[in-house]
Amino acid sequence: MDQSVAIQESLAGGATCRIAVQGLLASGESVESRLLGLVECRGQHAIYVYTHRRMAITAEDVSLERVIPISDGFAVEEVVLDSDLHIIGSDVTVQISSADDRLTVQLPFGSHTRTFLQEVSRCSPEAVGSEGVKQNGRKAAVSQSCSHDSSDRSAPRQNKLKPEVRTEQVRASRVMASNKASILSEPKFGLRDTIIKSQLVQMEDSYTHIRSYRVFVGTYNVNGQSPMESLQPWLRCDAEPPDIYCVGFQELDLTKEAFFFNDTPKEEEWFKAVTDSLHPDAKYAKVKLVRLVGIMLLLYVKADLALNISEVEAETVGTGIMGRMGNKGGVAIRFKFHNTSMCIVNSHLAAHTEEYERRNQDFKDICSRMQFCQSDPNLPPLTIGKHDVILWLGDLNYRLEELDVAKVKQLVEEKAFLELCQYDQLKRQMKANAAFEGFTEGEISFQPTYKYDAGCDDWDTSEKCRVPAWCDRILWKGQNIAQLSYRSHMALKLSDHKPVSSVFDIGVKVVNEELYRKAFEEIVRSLDKLENANIPSVTLSCREIHFKDVKYMQLHVERFTIRNGQVPCQFEFISKPDEETYCKEWLIANPSKGFLLSDAEITVELEVFVNKSTATRLNSGEEKLEDILVLHLVRGKDYFLSVTGNYLPSCFGSPIHTLCYMREPIQDMSAESIRKLTLMPVDMSDDPAQDEKPTDIPKELWMMVDHLNRNASQQEDLFQQPGLRSEFEQIRDCLDKGMYDTFLGSNHSVAEALLLFLESLPEPVICCRFYSSCLESASNYGLSCQIISDLPVCHKNVFEYLMAFLRELLKNSGKNHLDANILASVFGGLLLRPPPGHPTPDIAEKRKAQQFIHQFLVRDDLP
Repeated sequence: MDQSVAIQESLAGGATCRIAVQGLLASGESVESRLLGLVECRGQHAIYVYTHRRMAITAEDVSLERVIPISDGFAVEEVVLDSDLHIIGSDVTVQISSADDRLTVQLPFGSHTRTFLQEVSRCSPEAVGSEGVKQNGRKAAVSQSCSHDSSDRSAPRQNKLKPEVRTEQVRASRVMASNKASILSEPKFGLRDTIIKSQLVQMEDSYTHIRSYRVFVGTYNVNGQSPMESLQPWLRCDAEPPDIYCVGFQELDLTKEAFFFNDTPKEEEWFKAVTDSLHPDAKYAKVKLVRLVGIMLLLYVKADLALNISEVEAETVGTGIMGRMGNKGGVAIRFKFHNTSMCIVNSHLAAHTEEYERRNQDFKDICSRMQFCQSDPNLPPLTIGKHDVILWLGDLNYRLEELDVAKVKQLVEEKAFLELCQYDQLKRQMKANAAFEGFTEGEISFQPTYKYDAGCDDWDTSEKCRVPAWCDRILWKGQNIAQLSYRSHMALKLSDHKPVSSVFDIGVKVVNEELYRKAFEEIVRSLDKLENANIPSVTLSCREIHFKDVKYMQLHVERFTIRNGQVPCQFEFISKPDEETYCKEWLIANPSKGFLLSDAEITVELEVFVNKSTATRLNSGEEKLEDILVLHLVRGKDYFLSVTGNYLPSCFGSPIHTLCYMREPIQDMSAESIRKLTLMPVDMSDDPAQDEKPTDIPKELWMMVDHLNRNASQQEDLFQQPGLRSEFEQIRDCLDKGMYDTFLGSNHSVAEALLLFLESLPEPVICCRFYSSCLESASNYGLSCQIISDLPVCHKNVFEYLMAFLRELLKNSGKNHLDANILASVFGGLLLRPPPGHPTPDIAEKRKAQQFIHQFLVRDDLP
C-alpha cells in the first residue's frame, strides 16, 4: 500500500511527498513503528517522521513527530549489526542524522527501501549519482548491493561471497543471489539492460537445471490467544529439517485496538514462539515478517541458503468493511530463490457458512490488488499470478453445507473424509472455477480443524454449536511441486482451530554459471548489431477509446494493443505540459510503462474508476470523462490516444442538501438540474425564499436506514463485516433509479452501502467548519447539542436520524454484539471530518472525535 498518499494529504500547499517507507524506531527498550516521508517544498528537501496507529490510508492516520532537513551536515549511514542472523533477518538498519537531530531506524528489505534511500541520497548536498548512504562510515551503494565499476557493464555475474553467512551478505543477496548479470541489479536501469534481462528470461531453460528443496507451510488461527504452549508438535513434526519455513497466523489479536489501529504486542510474542520452535537440526535466517491486524506471515530460510534469496517484497490487502479494514484480507511475501520466483500468501477470508460468494470475492480482491514493486522501475508491478510458484495458506473459512452437525460428526467419526469433501464449499467453488482457479489441494485425510472448545479436542459445545469444517487450508500453483504431507496437529489446544501443515518438495531453477555466461554474451552480441539501427516505432490497435455508462465505484476496462516494429523499444505514458500526472484521477493505464522486443506486442488495459474524490465534480458536470493520453517512446516519437466516456450521475458523491431538493431519482433528472442543485451552497438550502421545500433527509439515506432498521437490528457483526460488491452495485442502481420496490441485498451489503454513502459526501454530516468546536466540546454534552442545533437544517436532520437509528441498534447489543465504542469508531471518522488544510489529527484528537459521537449514542436527552 502506498502510504505516501496519507502524508501528501497532511501537507500544506506547495509541498510534495515523493516517496514514503515504514520502519521500526528503537526507543529505549521498546520498538515503535514510524512512517518516513521524503518531502520536497520550494526546492528544499527533508525527511518527515510520522507516528501512526494503523496502516496509513488518509491524513487522519498519521501525526508529524519531527522533521530532519536534508542540508549541510545531513548523512545516512548504514548500521551493520552483529546480532544473530535469524534475529535481524534481511532488513537494513540506517542512522539518519543532521546538525541537530539523529535517529536509527530499521527499514524493510526490498526494492522499495532501496528506492527510498536512492531518492534521499539524490537530494543530499553531498550525494554524487546514486551514492550517499554510508556503511560504517564509508560510502556505499544505496541499493544494498555490492558496488562495482559502472564501466564494467558487460561483465557477467559476480562470484558469491564464501563461506560464512553474515548479516551483510543477507542484505546484499539481491546481487549475489539474483542469478542474473550483475548489471541488472544496478540502481539505474536503461533500455539496454531491460532488453538483456528479458532475453535472459526467455533463454532461461538453456542455462538452468532443477534442484529440489523442502518447504514447510503452516497455518494457524489462534483466536486472539497468546502462545501458552509449545509449537514444536506443529513446526518440528518431521525428522528432516525443511529448507524454508512459511508460517502464517490469523486472528493474532481480536481487540478493538488491533482492529482500528493495527497495533498489537502479540506480533513479538508469536514471532518468538515460532523462532524458538524451528527444527533444531538447522540454523535459520528470518527473511521477512509481514502483518495486517491479526494476519501475519513469517518466512525463514536455512542460513546457508540465505544468499540464494533475493528480490524480497511484502504487501498487504485489507478486504474488510469498506474494502480496507484489515480484520479480513491477505498478506504476502514474494522473493526469488535461485532463479525461481515464489509468492507466499496468507489470507483470512469472510466468515459464516452462507458467505461463500463473499469469500470468492475476497480471493479475487487479494489477487487483483496485491502488487509488488520490481527492482527495475521501468517494469510494472508484479501480481500474485506472475510467479513460478504460489503457495496459498490461511483460514479460508469455506464450510461444509447441506449436512447437519450430527451427520458431519458421524462421518468424521467414520473417517469418511472423501465423502465429506463432496459437501465442502471450497472444493465446489474450485470445481466451478469461481475461486482458486488453477490451484491444487492435496487429499484431506484429517478431521475438520474448526470448531473446538479451547483447551481440548471437544467439538463446539456453545449455544451456536458450529458445524465442523475444514476452514484452514493450504493450496499451491506452479510446476515441479510435489506435496509430501498434508495434516492437522491435534496436540495444540489453545485455540478453537487446529493448526495445519504441509511439506512440499519444490523443484527450483538453479543457474549453471558457464552456460549462463554463454547466453549472456550471445544476447549482448546480437543486441550490439541492432543498436542505433533505427528509431523505434509502434502500431496501436486503436487511437480512440470510449467508456459507456460509467457508474460510481464500478470498474470499467477497455483494452488496446501496442505492437512493436524491428527495434526494441521502451514506452511510457507521460504527463502533458502543466500537468503532474499522465492521466486524470479517474483513469489508469496498466501497464503505464514497459518495453517491447522486436515484433512483440503488449495489451494495455485502461481502467476507469470513479470514487468519492471525483464523483461530485462529475455529478455536477464541472468535469467530464475526457482525457488525452500521451504514449512516449524512448528515442522515438509520441502517440496520442483520446479517452472519453459518459458518467451516470449518482446519489453517491452528491451533497446532502442537493439530495434533499431532488424529488426524483437522480438519473431521471436533467444534467442542468443536477448541476444547479449540486453547486448550490449548503447555507442557501435553509433559505425560506426557495420555491420548493426540501425533504427532511435524503430519500436514499432513508431507504438504507429503514431497510436496516426493519431487517438488521439483530444482525451479528453489522458494520464490521463487508457485503458483496455485486449487491452494492444493485443497491446503488436502485437508489439512483428510484427502484425502491426492488431494493435487494444482504444486511451487510446495505450496511456497507450506508457507510460508503456517508464517506462519499463532499461535505460531511457535521460540516467541516464545526470540527474544532466539536473537539472542544467532546466532554460537554450541552455544548455538543448546541453545535448540532447550529448545523444547516438538512445536516442536523441527518445527524439526529442516524443517532436515533444507532441507539436502536444498541438496544439489541446482546444479539448484534455492537457497543457504543464500536459504533463511535466506525461512524466518528465519517460524520466528523477535519476541514481541508487542517493539520493532521493526532491520536488525542481522534479520540475526541470518537468521544463526541459517543455522547449521542449513550444518551438521547436534549438539555
